[in-house]
Amino acid sequence: MAIVKNDSVIDQEWITIDAEADLPPGEENIIVPLARFKEERETLIGRNGGLGVQLNPGDAPEDLANDLDRLSIIAVNFPAYTDGRGYSYARVLRERLGFKGELRAIGDVLRDQILYMHRCGFDAYELKNDDDVSLTKVRAALKEMTVYYQPTGDGRVTAGSLRERRRTALKSAS
Repeated sequence: MAIVKNDSVIDQEWITIDAEADLPPGEENIIVPLARFKEERETLIGRNGGLGVQLNPGDAPEDLANDLDRLSIIAVNFPAYTDGRGYSYARVLRERLGFKGELRAIGDVLRDQILYMHRCGFDAYELKNDDDVSLTKVRAALKEMTVYYQPTGDGRVTAGSLRERRRTALKSAS
């Protein structure tokens, strides 16, 4: 698996722990499912290593609202490319709850989805291809479009706001 973040391929520094596995004894960076985080919150927060949560379809990102400052990463699982709930999760986490840490798309992440994922707040993508082509694909995907109709939290101007700027400029010039 290749992980692309901030225009680079990065090493996997996180261990994903399932619901039944023992916690590593050291200071490893771990990602646990939301249900486990809720059940073992105090123990997990008390560890010395980095802490992250994996959100799966059906989870509620709002359940993390009071603990976002304690999480370094949230991994949002896309079990199938047709499941779009992760996009909504990202927007809730970034725009409504103000999560500032790494938001990583995992699972069935396709090149064609990366631009839309980025616009919703994702800044890291776990891709199944492990070579340099992955970085090239992500870079190309992020540059595919330059004008958008839908506003999102990524700060890019929309086609409507560009038209309004042009109208204002033309009125000012006349």
